[in-house]
Amino acid sequence: MIDNLRKKFSNVEDQHDEKMPLAMKNYVLIAVGMVIILIGLLLMAGGGSDDPNVFSYEMFSWRRITLAPILIVGGFAFEIYALMKRF
Repeated sequence: MIDNLRKKFSNVEDQHDEKMPLAMKNYVLIAVGMVIILIGLLLMAGGGSDDPNVFSYEMFSWRRITLAPILIVGGFAFEIYALMKRF
């Protein structure tokens, strides 16, 4: 699957216009970064209790406390890389 994505990504023709600050590959990388951030936000969602008088330990799971913030920060770091990379 990753090899197929690499082949498709390498086949993207980059018709870089000198007037445009970013190339097509930059926009593809920006979209990938947005997907990573969105996955992190979806992993962080939920975990609340329907009854406000009942405490739920579900909101303190490893997925919400550790994995989701790492994905979000990593996604923003990837966005910075996508903007700064010169093709």
